[in-house]
Amino acid sequence: MNNCTFNNFTEEILKKSQKCVDLTAYFYDRIDMHDGVIGSFLSLCQERAFAKAADIDRRITAGDPVGPLAGIPVAIKDNICTDFGVTTCGSRILQNFSSPYKAHVIDLLEAADAVILGKCNMDEFAMGSSCENSALQTTVNPWDTSRVPGGSSGGPAAAVASEFCLAALGSDTGGSIRLPASFCGIVGLKPTYGRVSRYGLVAYGSSLDQIGPFSYDVHGAAAMLNVIAGHDRRDSTSVDESTAPVKDYVKNLEQPVENLKIGVAKEFFDVEGLDPDVESAVRNALQTFENNGAALIDVSLPHLKYAIAAYYLVATAEASSNLSRYDGVHYGHRTAEPKDYVDVYSSSRAEGFGDEVKRRIMLGTYALSAGYYDAYYLKALKVRNLIRRDFQQAFEQVDCLMCPTAPEAAFKLGEKTDDPLKMYLTDIYTISLNLAGVPGISIPCGQTGGNLSLGLQIATPAFTEERLLRIARMFEATTNYHKLRPTL
Repeated sequence: MNNCTFNNFTEEILKKSQKCVDLTAYFYDRIDMHDGVIGSFLSLCQERAFAKAADIDRRITAGDPVGPLAGIPVAIKDNICTDFGVTTCGSRILQNFSSPYKAHVIDLLEAADAVILGKCNMDEFAMGSSCENSALQTTVNPWDTSRVPGGSSGGPAAAVASEFCLAALGSDTGGSIRLPASFCGIVGLKPTYGRVSRYGLVAYGSSLDQIGPFSYDVHGAAAMLNVIAGHDRRDSTSVDESTAPVKDYVKNLEQPVENLKIGVAKEFFDVEGLDPDVESAVRNALQTFENNGAALIDVSLPHLKYAIAAYYLVATAEASSNLSRYDGVHYGHRTAEPKDYVDVYSSSRAEGFGDEVKRRIMLGTYALSAGYYDAYYLKALKVRNLIRRDFQQAFEQVDCLMCPTAPEAAFKLGEKTDDPLKMYLTDIYTISLNLAGVPGISIPCGQTGGNLSLGLQIATPAFTEERLLRIARMFEATTNYHKLRPTL
């Protein structure tokens, strides 16, 4: 089943030449054979998945209608609530938490007849760039098991790259879909903030979080977005479709964007630590576009250099507020023998949260505290507005912006765990898109000499995912990087 795609399997299923039950069994067999090494899944829901697959087979045989993702096996990041199994967020504090409801995107996937295989590992509460902050297990990169898969959505990215599923859902607060997509050699899409409902997504940074898909190719990402995009009244940040209509992202996917103007900001290549292999692969990708008729235009994003600082104030401040609910009283882990009510809170949180989560809570609490709010949090919000304005001005001149997804290929396990600042700089190219609220996609654009995957990041204006996907497909149609698979 090499180079599996949505197209291949949906056609086979609808033609009755491929049984959904057999397809589901194939992927569970791969998980059983290889995930002991990769560590992508935290939990599986086999009984439920086989029941769903059998029902789809029955309806197809009977000539009854089925959804657009009929029989497609998918994985879910474990901070997206399901009313089956557990939702751990990769944390001890929620290790045994069973959600009483499911996320809006889960309703949509099931209505589209996707088959959910299980929940995947992640950095605890989506805080990390390597998937090493999970309190529950280690996930490794399928291309080189001594290296990280990227984070925080390392589990679902590794699952797709390992061919344990055909697609997956992750969440992206500062690059948590695009970074692991780059490291694992797959496609990862962060939609515009508000394009996909966040109802049922366990919050990290509420003004930054967004759910999006992983897939082998751009078509898979477009097909997934077709299903999960749209307004949800239960999410107050979900944008009404009268303001920003949802389009059919697959319909015109093969139609190139005419007279494409690509913005290349000098700031993208003036980054300390940018690996020569990454720069070479991205410049070759730009040349590929230019050879196919696109124009490369120099633009500037002058406030990009402040993005890391602004992000780690805004995101941590929001995390400090969002994670206050895990207090040992309402739900989640509670310390065994508390001395008093204060000890219930302090000991439960000390035992339940990992070091990185504690670090970010303290940073955020400090930034919001009296006497420091104006100097840190408020100033970060002002810088965020300047970054958003930079993107708006750039998009007045060009159709899209292109840059590396990450400054380097996947790094060794443990290489950056002792240096949080070094780890934070891994997100230098991705976080600005979250601050600006615009969509971005990472697509494979090359490999290092050691066969490590490299990603090209493309960004377009808010709610122009159709254009974004068509541009990404233009590159994919003339290259073969998306067809490369690791050998397990």
